[in-house]
Amino acid sequence: MNITNQNIEELIRLCKEKNQKAQFEIYNRYCKAMYNIAFRIVKDEHFAQDVMQEGFLRAFTKINDYKEEVAFGAWLKKIIINYSIDFYKKNNAFQMDDLNKTLYKIEENDGILSENIDFNSLKVKQVLDIISGLKDNYRMVLTLFYIEGYDQEEISEILNISYANCRTTLSRAKENLRKKLEEI
Repeated sequence: MNITNQNIEELIRLCKEKNQKAQFEIYNRYCKAMYNIAFRIVKDEHFAQDVMQEGFLRAFTKINDYKEEVAFGAWLKKIIINYSIDFYKKNNAFQMDDLNKTLYKIEENDGILSENIDFNSLKVKQVLDIISGLKDNYRMVLTLFYIEGYDQEEISEILNISYANCRTTLSRAKENLRKKLEEI
């Protein structure tokens, strides 16, 4: 069987045996998605590329720790997010205290958009651009919450902040986003 036709479980088994072709195939299958995750956090295409590659190296180094309790993509995603946040903190003097799946989800789940916003004229890119322009802590919690789909408890663990701090930061970030969207 050609390695590109093998299922992920078989590729993981081969990776645990240090098979470089299997590692390369997994990299090819997941690199675009993992790059996008890294880019949304580090906000620089070159650093995102480096972070993604280092994240893959970390994943392949720790592949024996993968116990198939969650999907491989979710396990890899968590590694990339954690590595991206670590990189960002280290390189931007990131202060934790200062700290979109779709536009529809934002409106539906939070009532974040007011009647002053023409929902039909907004584009996801506009919302993502506004999110990327927010304070770092707001950008990170909104990205983790709306785009990556983590809940508040998971975000508080990822960012190493209290649950209450996470709730407050997320609430303030949503309000800040709502105000910026009204300005459009």
